Amino acid sequence: MTDIVDRNASPRLVIPPLGRLYAALGDTAETVLRVVAGLALVTHGWGKIANPFGAAGMVESLGFYPGAFWSLMLALTEFFGGMLIAIGLLTRPASFAAMFVLLVTVYFHWIVRSEGYAGAEKSILWAAIFSFFAIRGANRHSVDAKLGKEF
Repeated sequence: MTDIVDRNASPRLVIPPLGRLYAALGDTAETVLRVVAGLALVTHGWGKIANPFGAAGMVESLGFYPGAFWSLMLALTEFFGGMLIAIGLLTRPASFAAMFVLLVTVYFHWIVRSEGYAGAEKSILWAAIFSFFAIRGANRHSVDAKLGKEF
């Protein structure tokens, strides 16, 4: 006999009363992850925005020409993109750009520097976080939600 599984049904909790707590904190946890990820990206981009063309040689070594343009794009994406993600404004495009940057760093550490998974691990985790927000967007605790528009 085959059991039919309703994939839309909520999972049965081991401790059912925790369901209300999980439901109440879900948006808050997602917001905290978005804000922390955005601010971490701002912090990482701080040095680059102070010297926006400083990574020109590095990006050209990865095949991105002209290096000055891509170095500037990297600085803007990390610094201002991180701010946008943190406040939840244009969350999807900013997160997509951040995800792209992080996937390039995966390539850089794993392939170019031959560090393998150990060298690329943090970039993989950050890329996964930003891909979540590129797909999901921000939640009700965001500027996007306050404006009533999402990208």
